[in-house]
Amino acid sequence: MPLRLSLWPAPVTYKIMANTKSAIKAARKSVRLTVRNRGVKTGLKTLHKKLDAAVKANDAAAAKIAGIAYVSAMNRAAKSGAVHRNAADRAKSHAAKYIFAK
Repeated sequence: MPLRLSLWPAPVTYKIMANTKSAIKAARKSVRLTVRNRGVKTGLKTLHKKLDAAVKANDAAAAKIAGIAYVSAMNRAAKSGAVHRNAADRAKSHAAKYIFAK
């Protein structure tokens, strides 16, 4: 039973090969969470690019604001399971290192 989700730029069709009711439900859930996580990670990459741009421009105020937004989004992503907790902590540490570099 194919499950079709419309995503930009092209619709994606996932074919579910599960046999039992619980496996079919788990496969549907997996597709739904994959789509959600993809959006969350895309947003994180955008915020990281904004942080990098602010740091490269030597704009301390903009870097601090971008850093706060990035860390907050990373915390939400870790809380929802889109990003592993340790990976989020590592990314936040790197962001802080860039923001407070002298």
